[in-house]
Amino acid sequence: MGICLFPWTQEIESQLSEIERINQATSSLLCSSPTPTTSSLFSLFASIAFLLFFFLKRMEASEEKTMGNGKKGRFKRICVFCGSRSGNRPSFSEAALQLGKQLVERKIDLVYGGGSVGLMGLVSQTVFDGGCHVLGVIPKALLPHEISGETIGEVKMVADMHERKSVMARHADAFIALPGGYGTMEELLEMITWSQLGIHEKPVGLLNVDGYYNSLLELFDKGVEEGFIEDGARHIVVSSESVEELFLKMEVNEREKNQGETSNLKKINNP
Repeated sequence: MGICLFPWTQEIESQLSEIERINQATSSLLCSSPTPTTSSLFSLFASIAFLLFFFLKRMEASEEKTMGNGKKGRFKRICVFCGSRSGNRPSFSEAALQLGKQLVERKIDLVYGGGSVGLMGLVSQTVFDGGCHVLGVIPKALLPHEISGETIGEVKMVADMHERKSVMARHADAFIALPGGYGTMEELLEMITWSQLGIHEKPVGLLNVDGYYNSLLELFDKGVEEGFIEDGARHIVVSSESVEELFLKMEVNEREKNQGETSNLKKINNP
């Protein structure tokens, strides 16, 4: 029984066959028709675009590193939603510190709400001290409430809460929510809603420290049960009590999404 040493062999052979098909089509097109039709050219360019997409994705995948130890992660910037308070349990602060350390180990920059107190202050200071870039986005009205002493990293002041979420979302590749209050939950839910509506396709993760979000996750399940949330939309958000496992789930989520896009593109080019 043969052993495949290279898991991409069959897929690469398939792509080489596709290249040969395009070469033959190109030669035939140039030899048979001095003025190719628009549809022929469109088909040719679409095939070439698919090949470029495939090889770029392979280059991106080859750079992927799954876990820390100073290795580069799949994401370049992650937006973290969390409380401007530390909460009553030490585990909340420990989770914020652990998340910050993981971002540094994976060389991921932080986008967050701009505060220097509570869990916001812990995660942002950890990432900043670790040498990664920190972008804080904060409405002017919240400056007296969420910033104490010196600001951390780059701070961008915005007009209101709506602009804050828009700017944070625009600068991030993914989202993670730590425990927090109404503001944290509202930000999390809006990112889930935007994903459901197709406004973004970025992973959304929930760090469910000590089961803090158990009731919220049960509410999501209730929404599916009662017909208000589609089953597919329920899986927009992934959750875990462990920082490492949450990153792994989000990376798998992103990989499956990219594989789905590649599969759809293949169907378009090979009807």
